[in-house]
Amino acid sequence: MSARSNPFEELERFFERMNRQFEETSRMWGEEGPLGRWSSEAESMAMDLAEHDDEFVVTVDLPGFEGDDVDIEVTDHTLRIEAEHEERVDEEEERYLRHERRHETARRSIRLPDEVDTEGVTARMKNGVLTVTLPKREAEEAHSVDVEVE
Repeated sequence: MSARSNPFEELERFFERMNRQFEETSRMWGEEGPLGRWSSEAESMAMDLAEHDDEFVVTVDLPGFEGDDVDIEVTDHTLRIEAEHEERVDEEEERYLRHERRHETARRSIRLPDEVDTEGVTARMKNGVLTVTLPKREAEEAHSVDVEVE
């Protein structure tokens, strides 16, 4: 007898692939329009997700950003990271010889493979690398239920 694969796993992979394609396409046609910069947010925010026994660890490259520039939101299954940074260089003289401004924004959302304890999430930033530790939610112990007979 041959082992059958779970059709729901295959369906879930299909939806994840479609979701990635929609996100990439929407970023290409985002605020800057079809002729704007063709880089995706994923390129500006490289992300690694590692699973350990009792936690997930997400590592994100955010060069040029400081900890105060980063906002993190966590729900049971989703981690959202948004970073915004503004930089000004002014050289003051009688008239502007140089006046530069730069505004950078990066956003990324990742669906987590399991529920996490949102109260226990920690984040630290060092040398442009953000590390977010997300403890897994402990599974509730199963309990038996008595059946009443009428």
